[in-house]
Amino acid sequence: MDLGAFSISLTVRDIHASQDFYAKLGFTPLGGDIDQNWLILKNGECTIGLFQGMFERNMLTFNPGWDGSAGELDSFTDVRELQRKLRESGIDVGDDIVEPDAGPASFTIRDPDGNPILFDQHR
Repeated sequence: MDLGAFSISLTVRDIHASQDFYAKLGFTPLGGDIDQNWLILKNGECTIGLFQGMFERNMLTFNPGWDGSAGELDSFTDVRELQRKLRESGIDVGDDIVEPDAGPASFTIRDPDGNPILFDQHR
């Protein structure tokens, strides 16, 4: 099962302080908008998202349809198919995605310790 590009989404108190900190670790901006309190940063193959005031907890994020640099893939497993497969394997995936049969959509699951895992398809 191909889950898509992986990143960690971090809940931060001060996005400017967090951006400065991760810049010292070699992370550079890949996307986002600091004025909207979210940034995506990259260092080699590592991708992190900084989100101020948007999530309660840090979470793992998978982006079906994207490679590790947010480039579009020609072939990928649609988020609706991922949701169906995970449900069939016994994982609580919540309600079915109600968006059309293709295009942007998302759903969240939780691991046994309550950590959120977001599947967020942008295309």
